[in-house]
Amino acid sequence: MIGKIYLHRILWFLAGSLSFAAALTGVLNPGIYSMVISAEIMPGVLSQDIITIAASITILAVAVRIKEEDTARQIVILGMLGYLFYAYGIYVIERVYNVLYLLYLAIFTLSFYTIIYGVASIRREIPPKTELPGIMRNTAVVFLAAIPLIFINLWIGQLLPLLQTGRKIEFYYSIYILDLCFVMPAFLILAYMTAKKEGLGLLLAPALFIKGFTLFFALSLGETLKPLYGLTTDMSWMWFSLVFSLLFLALTFSYLRNLRINT
Repeated sequence: MIGKIYLHRILWFLAGSLSFAAALTGVLNPGIYSMVISAEIMPGVLSQDIITIAASITILAVAVRIKEEDTARQIVILGMLGYLFYAYGIYVIERVYNVLYLLYLAIFTLSFYTIIYGVASIRREIPPKTELPGIMRNTAVVFLAAIPLIFINLWIGQLLPLLQTGRKIEFYYSIYILDLCFVMPAFLILAYMTAKKEGLGLLLAPALFIKGFTLFFALSLGETLKPLYGLTTDMSWMWFSLVFSLLFLALTFSYLRNLRINT
């Protein structure tokens, strides 16, 4: 799928290695967050670092023997890079000014431009040959369109009171920026492209599903970690996030099994 794969492997290994080092440091030494993160936020930070370790290991493992024709593996890596962009975008925008902040900046930037370079390097002859059965394609379109419709309304509903009062929240404002400016528009664009049977949309849609899986699973894990910090687990939110993450995972597997590139 992606041409000149050896150049991309270097970038993937670099992104995977840096994110693994940053996340492992956070898990082994959570004290680095003590000056900038409150105890109420720490379960989410710890869960994100744990998922980041898994994501970075996946990137490194998949990239070891990947080839240009390994479409599914390349899609998995693009999805994991999307997660790194989002995860470290949170740390960068929320100004987590600890000893690793410059590393967060590097990972955030590297993941963003590696995704762009990867998409731009998809060989021109591949998208026109991409096919997906109608039922699977329609299911994907529903998910791709429903997620932004839900969260755009949810986030704007939460922003309106802040806009009326001018109040600035201390944390999580990065979610509004990343979702409304990057993630949700990407979902809508790929929903349109997938509905139109455009090859590039069919190729990139599962990368967003992978990103959705990692994000919701991190949210669910964060709820289970709350008792470690003397907080109460929100069981309804934990199960909601877990169910959504498993739906995204199941959709990803089913999608990749049905995706065809005719030779």
